[in-house]
Amino acid sequence: MSVKINEKVTWRDITPGGTIYDAGNSSEFKTGDWRVLKPVFVEEKCKQCLLCAPVCPDSAVPVENKVRGEFDYDHCKGCGICMKVCPFDAIQMVSE
Repeated sequence: MSVKINEKVTWRDITPGGTIYDAGNSSEFKTGDWRVLKPVFVEEKCKQCLLCAPVCPDSAVPVENKVRGEFDYDHCKGCGICMKVCPFDAIQMVSE
């Protein structure tokens, strides 16, 4: 049952959102189109310290067998945190 919201409606009258929509998963959506700046991996400078991977809020720094790979641009939003923590300047931010 849906209630038309007006000044007389209380919070008890409104349908809880959880009963309308199920929880989602960001891995199902490509959110990388939002970014303005894009990180570029400079492989020859990288020492595989892997400091960039755990700080990425979008899990866009893939690591396999203790080796980092290219960025997952489908999910990277270009925040630049990875660049800030890289002690070897192996990540550069460039305009999209």
